[in-house]
Amino acid sequence: MAGLTHEHVRVAVIGAGFGGLGAAVRLRRAGITDFVVLERAEAVGGAWRDNTYPGCACDVPSHLYSFSFAPNPDWPRNFSGQPHIRAYLERVADTFGLRPHLRFGAEVRSLRWDSAAVHWEVETARGSLTADVVVSATGPLADPRIPDIPGLDGFPGAVFHSARWDHTADLRGKRVAMIGTGASAIQIVPAIQREVGRLTLFQRTPPWVLPRMDRRISGLERWLHTRIPATRALRRGVLWGIRELQVGAFTKRPGEMRFVERLAGAHMRRAIKDPARRAALTPDYRIGCKRILLSNDYYPALAQPHVDVVPAGLKEVRGSTLVGADGTETEADAIVFGTGFHVTDVPIAHRVTGARGTTLAEEWKGGMEALRGTSPAGFPNFLTIIGPNTGLGNSSMILVIEAQLAYMADYLRQLDTLGGKVALDARPSAVRAYTDMIQERMRRTVWNTGGCDSWYLDNGRNTTLWPGTTSELRKVTRRVDLNEYTVLRPHTGPAKATVSTAGAGRGSR
Repeated sequence: MAGLTHEHVRVAVIGAGFGGLGAAVRLRRAGITDFVVLERAEAVGGAWRDNTYPGCACDVPSHLYSFSFAPNPDWPRNFSGQPHIRAYLERVADTFGLRPHLRFGAEVRSLRWDSAAVHWEVETARGSLTADVVVSATGPLADPRIPDIPGLDGFPGAVFHSARWDHTADLRGKRVAMIGTGASAIQIVPAIQREVGRLTLFQRTPPWVLPRMDRRISGLERWLHTRIPATRALRRGVLWGIRELQVGAFTKRPGEMRFVERLAGAHMRRAIKDPARRAALTPDYRIGCKRILLSNDYYPALAQPHVDVVPAGLKEVRGSTLVGADGTETEADAIVFGTGFHVTDVPIAHRVTGARGTTLAEEWKGGMEALRGTSPAGFPNFLTIIGPNTGLGNSSMILVIEAQLAYMADYLRQLDTLGGKVALDARPSAVRAYTDMIQERMRRTVWNTGGCDSWYLDNGRNTTLWPGTTSELRKVTRRVDLNEYTVLRPHTGPAKATVSTAGAGRGSR
C-alpha cells in the first residue's frame, strides 16, 4: 500500500469505526471524493474490531444501533454480538465504495495547524500529508485505561485489558481476577465463569443492572424487514421513540428513577439469595447516575460457589497475591482489567496543535468543550465526531454521529460558499456560551445529582453527556451559524492569516 508523503487532501478523517466510516459515506454522498480515512489498525471497525472478549455484544438494540442510510434487515438478535456488528461495518465500507479512501497502519502521530497555508500538517506512521479539514473520529472508547497498581509489573501470570483480550491465555481451570464492574465486565463474568477454576470480581462500585430483553429475531421478521422496508423503519422508530420518552427522567426528573431502581432490585433478588452478597451488590446512588447495565446472567454467575466478590478496588499486587483496598488477599493466575478508557483525556488531544501553538490537551486541561460538540476554539477546520457533551445515557450513539455528520456536511458547504482557501475557527465567546448552556442544563440531571463518581465527570463538570433528546441534538447541529465563527484566509504577504467575520448563515438554537 502506497505511503502518504506529499499528499494533499481536502478532508482527512481519523478513525475507521462508526464515526469515521459514517463521515466517509457522508462525504461521498456530498460529492466529495478528495479525502482519506486514516486508521491505525489494519481493518475497519473501531471498538467493534478491538473488543473481542468473550460475550461481547451491544447494549443498544441492533435496529437502532445502525446507520439510517444503511439499514440491516438481517440482524440475528435484538442485541447483536461483536462479530455481527463488525461484519456490518465491513459491509458499509464495501457497499459505499470506501475502500480506496482507507489508509491502514496510518496512526496519526501529530496534527499541526499552518496559519500561513491555512491547512493542517498531518504526520502519520505511513508518512505525511496536508489537509484543508480534519475530522477526528477516534471515539471515546478507543484507548484502554489500566490503573497504576503497585506491584502489577511483578505479577507472574497473564495481564490484559478487556479491549485487548489475550486469546492465547488459557483460562480454563485457572484462578482469574476481574477488575471492574462496567459494561464489559458484566458480559465477561458470565462468559468465563463456567470454565475458570475460581473467579474473583474486584468491585469498587456496584452497578445497577436491569434485565436484557434479548431474543433471536425470527426468519419471518427478517423476511418482512427485507421485503417491506416500512416494517424495518417502524421498528427503528418505536425503539427510538421509547428512548426519547425516557430522557426526561434522566435530565429533569431524577426522582422518577426510583421505580426503575425497584425493578433492578427485584432483578438482583431473583438470583442473589445470600443477604451479605446482595448488600455488597446494591448501589448506594441513584440509578442512571452511572451507566445502567443490561444482563440476564450477571447475577446468576455471581451466585455460583466458585465466584467471589471483593467489594473494593484492587490496591496492590504482591507476586500472585492481589490485595484489595479493604485488605482482602486473593491468589490469582490471571488478571483481566475492565477499567474503562481514556474518555475525558483522549490521547489524540495531545497530538493536535492549534492556531495558538497549544495542544488540544492543554486547551482542555480544565475540561473538554467544543461548539455544538464539534468545533473547539483555536483549532480551525478541525471537527470532532462524538465530541464533548455528545454522549447519551440511554440511546444509540449512531444517532449522535449522524447529527454531527449533518453539521460536518454544512460546515463544508459553508467553506465552499465562502470560496478560496478559507477556514472557520469557533469563537471563544460562542464556545463559552454554548458550554455554559450545557452545564446549566446539567445541574438537574441524574448524572450530576445522583450521588456517584462516574467517568462522565471531569474536574467536577459533566463534559461527556448530552442533557437532552436526540431530536434536540439534531436541531443544534442542523447547520453552521457563521456568527459563531471567525473566518480565516491566507495573507498575500508575510506568513500570517488575515481575519474577517461573516454574518450569514444563522443556525438553529
